[in-house]
Amino acid sequence: MIRKLTAIGLVIAGAVTFSLGASAATVPQPVTSAQGSSIVWPQQQQLPSFKKVKQLDVADVYNAPGDIKLLMATLQGIVNRAEPRIYLLEDEEEGAYTWLNDLGVPYKVQSSAWDILSKYKNEVKGVIVYDPKVPDSINVATTMAGLKDAVVASPELAQKLSAAPYNLQVLYDFQGKFKDRMDAYTWQYENLWPQANHRMLIGLSPDKSIPIPGGIPASFQVIAQEASQIRDASNRKVYDFDLTPYLGSDSVFLRFDDAFPQDGWGPAVHEVTVKADGQTIAQFVPGTPEEEPFLYDRQNSQLSDGSGGHRFADNGSYFVYKFTPPAGTKQLTASVDMWNQYKVSAGNVQPLSSEQKEPFGYLRDYAVANKAVVFWLDANVPEQRELFERIMSDVKPGTPYLGWFSNDVAGEFNSTEITSNHGVYVLAADWFSNMTVFSGTSMNVAPPKPVQMPKLENKIYVTYTFSEGDNFQYNEHRMRNLWDDPGRGKVPLNWTTSPLLYDGAPAILGHYLNTATANDMLIAGPSGAGYFYPNAWPENSFADYLKKTYPYLKKTGLTIPYVLNRVAGNNVPLSDSVAAAYLNQYHVPGLFLSWEDHSGVEIVNGKLPVSTIQGISTVQDGQRILADAKANWDGKSPLFVSLGILAWNMTPTDVAALNDSLGPDYQAVRADQYFSLIREANGLPGN
Repeated sequence: MIRKLTAIGLVIAGAVTFSLGASAATVPQPVTSAQGSSIVWPQQQQLPSFKKVKQLDVADVYNAPGDIKLLMATLQGIVNRAEPRIYLLEDEEEGAYTWLNDLGVPYKVQSSAWDILSKYKNEVKGVIVYDPKVPDSINVATTMAGLKDAVVASPELAQKLSAAPYNLQVLYDFQGKFKDRMDAYTWQYENLWPQANHRMLIGLSPDKSIPIPGGIPASFQVIAQEASQIRDASNRKVYDFDLTPYLGSDSVFLRFDDAFPQDGWGPAVHEVTVKADGQTIAQFVPGTPEEEPFLYDRQNSQLSDGSGGHRFADNGSYFVYKFTPPAGTKQLTASVDMWNQYKVSAGNVQPLSSEQKEPFGYLRDYAVANKAVVFWLDANVPEQRELFERIMSDVKPGTPYLGWFSNDVAGEFNSTEITSNHGVYVLAADWFSNMTVFSGTSMNVAPPKPVQMPKLENKIYVTYTFSEGDNFQYNEHRMRNLWDDPGRGKVPLNWTTSPLLYDGAPAILGHYLNTATANDMLIAGPSGAGYFYPNAWPENSFADYLKKTYPYLKKTGLTIPYVLNRVAGNNVPLSDSVAAAYLNQYHVPGLFLSWEDHSGVEIVNGKLPVSTIQGISTVQDGQRILADAKANWDGKSPLFVSLGILAWNMTPTDVAALNDSLGPDYQAVRADQYFSLIREANGLPGN
């Protein structure tokens, strides 16, 4: 779910001891024909298995240039295809060595990435050179690298690699080959796709923003800030700012941040007018061509067509405009039609901009190792959508799409609906690190202690569910930080998580299962095994997909799903056939649905409890919602409320504070307890 928003009670009857790999009745077959490959991928397995990790050479590339990260990730894919031996330190969110140390295998941190390249260069057949002028050639080069057992390099690095002591041959140089994105991916579809692995698809942006220090630059000054957590545009007006104090350099920069980043209702800017000595030098509505000349850094801000069009920046997002007044300007003013939780700052020293891009590694090791095709097509652009759909039409229902889509909410929703239309499920994984290593790990999980089911009383039963569990990189990074929060275990919590970590990163899933307290329940989703919209999935293959993936829920204990269900851009109820499929194929006691501004429980088809999740991003949100629930409750029968906890904003400590603020009429329960109580209250048999 919204990954930047995209949850599981451990209900395992009896001892659970399992490890990654094919069943005894299956003869594993290599996924590729590459010499030395040890990857196995039985037909009933959703993701491939790599050879068991024994020892690792570690390269710290966190602060390395982007082309070095790209080079090392593609080298990692070639080398780890035979046996996982290279581990890259490329993310520090949960601690650079946290998962590495948890693996419990010997490792050596090499002094430089070049030392590792020297050690393994004989396993590489050559170099594929990308064209810096056409960033999407990075993805095409990554695809070819997997097919040719090669590494990907910038033109500058290619010169170094082709000389002593590496002496690697340039197998293909994409400089000047393509004129634009569509040209690159059309050529790839016609020439490389027929040779590529059709059992998985990889969606990666070819590059990312350069690292930007957090916070407002020291050279900027805050000139306006909303003091209240306003969410309803009640403070909308035209705000006038005198930018004259910032004259003296070539340009003046105006930055917009979220005044309450934990809240998620940042500044919304509808129109900007800038005047130099009374003459208009800029006037635009965000999202129009008139905005582009002044938009210096859009970072992760987003556009909305509401209120006639506006740009907004929630949480840690921001955006910066650059205005260059005529020489000799004496007075500079800006008038901004704006609302909600704004923080406005100004300066005249040019800051770094996220518009400056560089290549990155992350999931590319996995793409190269599996000979998968890598692309980045925008479903909002007709010709790109057409090619996107042609690729989806070429694969079988139940194919995984690993990576992500264009970085806005509309891109996620539109693209996930398209993949679902073709029976393809999504695994958000574009920032997942070392998947070729984690796919070579295993896990052993001890049976959990039975959890007591509470007696049904006239209370308000509340269940709290962390968002984002469909997201492999959330499981690797942010979830680990939340999991290590000292407040975990104090209150019953549901943790959305992907059951497909069983294949892709069993050591990570095993850590969560083995360290869960009696108050922690891992649940599946969205929307089960993989992220998809069930009503959008072809009806003739949906039940079969659930049937094939149910073993993942059963053997991991992630038996309660959280479902997102969107059609034509809107959240919709489950169709009767979809509800029946979840009940009959996933054998669910109930499921969570959607992310709304209201909560409620419905018994679908007279058999399946469906609880709508009401999302919150602050403790105050939860207090307000639960107080409203109590105010409208007659106290004569139990009431059930499901709150979604926005994982990017809140922690277990926050949930504990929320729960501690409630009175005796409330009782927090895990998902399994929640649905057991709902079933009892509605006279449904146990499940």
